[in-house]
Amino acid sequence: MKYAYREMPESMQGTYADFSSHFGFSWKEFVATVPSPLLLVTTYKSNGLPNASMQSWATFTSANHGNGFYAVLASVNKNGHLYQSLQEKREAVINFPSAECHAACMDTIRNNAFEADEIAASGLTAEKADWVNAPMVQECFMNLECRYVWEKEIVPGDDHVMICLEVLGIHLDESRLADRTGEQGLLYNIHYQMNPEHVMKTGHDYAAVLRKKIDAGEY
Repeated sequence: MKYAYREMPESMQGTYADFSSHFGFSWKEFVATVPSPLLLVTTYKSNGLPNASMQSWATFTSANHGNGFYAVLASVNKNGHLYQSLQEKREAVINFPSAECHAACMDTIRNNAFEADEIAASGLTAEKADWVNAPMVQECFMNLECRYVWEKEIVPGDDHVMICLEVLGIHLDESRLADRTGEQGLLYNIHYQMNPEHVMKTGHDYAAVLRKKIDAGEY
């Protein structure tokens, strides 16, 4: 059988409802738990120092005309350094961390002072990009150099926006040329998976890797 949810399940009410209203996540997101790529987006702040922002809730698509490749970041905080620097510089790099540098990339969340080099403060190494004025992260196995295209509020007046970036070029580590999956490959955010019929007092986000099935070569 399948459970149907249009209203918040009784088990999620109370403590969870307070959490949801404070952090702005819909309860439906935690029921659906759709994985999304984990990304480290880097820019230069107005003071010239590197900014690094962990992002998820993103998708990548090609345009039907013009052979363009685009990244859509679906939840960028208008009060954060990433949004501010994109407004000013209109360029960024999307860096893909593997499991081995995941912890350092997550450290950028706490090393986010405006006066800080957010890449160096997290134990990572900045490299000069080839086509845009934004830093790349050396430890990440894939880097997409991007330029700003457009933005849109999902709901009018929201404090988060959806931003579209055009991917101008790609840097890919030679060890990943044949395959971007496996334990050191693409990481996905599994956002606070829970049983909506029996919500526990504590929960966790998880980072997961994408693996191929050995028998059929299918994802």
